[in-house]
Amino acid sequence: MLNILKLGIRTKITLGYIVIILCLLASVVFLNNQITALQNERNFIIKYDSQVQELTNRIEKYILDMESSQRGFIITGDESYLEPYNSAAENWKIDFNDLYQLLDNKPKQQEKLKEIEVTIEHWIATSGNPTLLMKKENNTAALKEFFKVDVGRKDVETMRKQFTAFRLAENAFTQTKANQLDKRNSNITSALFGLLVLVSVISIVIASAISRSIVKTITEVTQTIKEIAASKSNQKGRIYVKTNDEINTLADATNELLDSIEKREWLQSNIADIVTKYQGISVITKLAETFLSEMAQKTQSSLGAFYIRETTEDDIQYVKKAAFAGTSTDVGKDSFKLGQGLIGQCALEKKILIYKDIPDEFRLIGTGLGEVPPKSILIIPVIFEKDVIAVVELATMTDFSKLQLELVKQVVETFGLTVNSVVGRMEIVRLLNESRAMTEELQVQSEELQTQSEELQMQTEELTMINEQLEERTKEAESKSRELTKAKKELEKSAEQLLLNSNYKSEFLANMSHELRTPLNSILILSEMLAENSQSNLTEEEAEFAKVIHSSGEDLLVLINDILDLSKVEAGKLDIMFDEVNMSEIPLQIEQTFAPVAMKKNLQFHISKAENVVDIFYTDEKRFQQILKNLLSNAFKFTEQGSVTLAIKQLKEEQLTNNMQNISADWLEITVSDTGIGIPKDKHQLIFESFQQADGATVRKYGGTGLGLSICKEFAKLLGGWVSLQSEEGHGSSFTLTIPSLPNGIQEEQCLELAIHEVGATTEIHEIEEELPEVTEVEVFQGKTILIVDDDYRNIYALKTALEKRGMNILVAKDGIECLDIMQANQEVDLILMDIMMPNMDGYETMSIIRQQMKLKDLPIIALTAKAMKNDRDKSLEAGASDYISKPLNLDQLLSVLRVWLVSKGSS
Repeated sequence: MLNILKLGIRTKITLGYIVIILCLLASVVFLNNQITALQNERNFIIKYDSQVQELTNRIEKYILDMESSQRGFIITGDESYLEPYNSAAENWKIDFNDLYQLLDNKPKQQEKLKEIEVTIEHWIATSGNPTLLMKKENNTAALKEFFKVDVGRKDVETMRKQFTAFRLAENAFTQTKANQLDKRNSNITSALFGLLVLVSVISIVIASAISRSIVKTITEVTQTIKEIAASKSNQKGRIYVKTNDEINTLADATNELLDSIEKREWLQSNIADIVTKYQGISVITKLAETFLSEMAQKTQSSLGAFYIRETTEDDIQYVKKAAFAGTSTDVGKDSFKLGQGLIGQCALEKKILIYKDIPDEFRLIGTGLGEVPPKSILIIPVIFEKDVIAVVELATMTDFSKLQLELVKQVVETFGLTVNSVVGRMEIVRLLNESRAMTEELQVQSEELQTQSEELQMQTEELTMINEQLEERTKEAESKSRELTKAKKELEKSAEQLLLNSNYKSEFLANMSHELRTPLNSILILSEMLAENSQSNLTEEEAEFAKVIHSSGEDLLVLINDILDLSKVEAGKLDIMFDEVNMSEIPLQIEQTFAPVAMKKNLQFHISKAENVVDIFYTDEKRFQQILKNLLSNAFKFTEQGSVTLAIKQLKEEQLTNNMQNISADWLEITVSDTGIGIPKDKHQLIFESFQQADGATVRKYGGTGLGLSICKEFAKLLGGWVSLQSEEGHGSSFTLTIPSLPNGIQEEQCLELAIHEVGATTEIHEIEEELPEVTEVEVFQGKTILIVDDDYRNIYALKTALEKRGMNILVAKDGIECLDIMQANQEVDLILMDIMMPNMDGYETMSIIRQQMKLKDLPIIALTAKAMKNDRDKSLEAGASDYISKPLNLDQLLSVLRVWLVSKGSS
């Protein structure tokens, strides 16, 4: 009966809390009234201040919008600029009236608002509306006179100052209110501390009384726990309490905690033991065997199999890599597909499967005394990043306990990372071996490329010598007509050598640039993956090796791109897209690109753009910027101290020749100057050739392939311009790009001048006219009719101009069909210059028809082509050509060939 009436710990504590809560409720009621009053005042201040600030800001914004809209309309004349002005003019008065009503109890502030209203209306009346009316009436003189004084700016400044003074007064009012609230808050805080002291005293008294009633029993429990903790025996003690209060419940919970700790210790020790055993293993089969062995021991399993995920092009399979208590061939099937059997189903569902009702035909567990059927089967998926990368199957002669299942779950949570790491490491080793093999192959190809480049250089020098010999032979042919036959044979031999060398160069540049990309692509991708080391399974040295491989591959890719660009230009397959270029953005883009380079090399970098440069210029922006970047890159590379300057200006009308004015009225001249090493005068032409630099010392000191200036030269031609050079050794260099603005691209009437700039025909024509005897031209060229068949307007007009100056009559056909029409209508043609690659009907088919169907066997036909391949000469002669010349044409060579065939035709 006494035990029933005895108060428990909960009851005692509850009674104490009831007393404390009653005291707190009284305090809360008092404090709530005070805090509510403070909140109401604070909310009023915040709302009032927010409304005042918002209205003043909106009024000021409306006026500023009106001012910016006014100026925008005056500058542009666009009526759309007046929409903000009109909207603000309608709305500012509404917000002003709201603000004025909000300040009913502040007459001084209302007076300041009236002053602001007067200033705003004065600005609208004197600056806003009058200037808009002037602009609408197109009264420019009045506008200029008005903005000399610009009284509106003074009104705006006055309005801003008035708003500032108004806001300061409002802030002072708000601060005064806030100080009053702070004082009241301080008083409430003092009262709160007094209540807290009172409640604390009451709480201490109640807590002391309750603690005395429960300390004794808790002390007994604590002593028992200490004894259990101090015990070194494997058998853990337990707590026993005879009372019926909460201490008894505490004892029972403590005993359960001890049981849980024992289980956790068993799990942690076994997990640590298993993880330790498979750490450091780098082969998947060894890892699988070790894991199966340890898991079988910890879970008392008698049979097991380990399956690894393997992905093929067709499907996903799980292949057996290890077995426990049997060989790898007689324990379980060799492989399962996703969803096939229990292994495949486990991988599909991604969850642990447990089976206890095992069929009789299941494999028996063999022992020394016989074979026993399993009682339970456990199938565990090993998951990494939401994918099942392995499946483990265990069988036991007893049931798996909950503790064993928990062990399995915790172990496989981290085991997936280990499996993936081992598989990934094995894959990385394989890829690294492949990468090394590919790197060695690329090195061999690079050496072969270097050797072929040297051979190409030698052949170029031989070609120069051949051209010199050709000039000498041409002069001999002009002075001695009886040696024409011998000169013709020598010319054919030289042209054949020129054809072979040009063919070799074009095929080499085009084919090798593409062939090198195939192995280089794999090297760049794999080396970048290795360099990232996302799994952190490479050593620092191995990761550095991968970075070096990737960096070298990127350098080689830049070289290949340059070679490919050059080969595209030479093959005529580079597309040029003429479009608008915003010249005002060019200086900023160039500065963003090269300012860090200048800073790194401690060089000054200046960019200037003349005021007369048009904002919109028509050219191919991509090729234009590529030329600038190549020239600037060269300037920075060959300048060690001093400065690099980019100057953009537009040529004036008096600076343009008649031919330039016929092409375009707008020409830009962009000059890149530096204070670098300079270029000797005798090397000025050489450096624009492919794979050429000023001298060997330049190559050794500064590096480079010699392609940059060659590409600049070719791109400038495609844009209708040219690149010139002024330089002196040791005193820096100045490269000047001159290009026209071509809104419609290169037109037919513009081709003549562009072609003359491209091949230098004008200079050659005058030189040859001076060298040739006048009697030779009269006898050979005067009055002869030449038919030019070509689809390229630039070639047509260049050839036509050069030949007409020597007294020849020129007919033009743009394809084979038009050529045949002209031949049908005109029987007086003395010689045909036939281009090979043309639309509709090419040169081969046209020549064949002339020879076979039109029966013109004796008519001289000279075949011309831009890309001479190995068999083009023989193919042209078989089609009916009398002779063969490859482009780009040498005018001396062309005239010599014309002399040979015209004289031969005349003598026959």
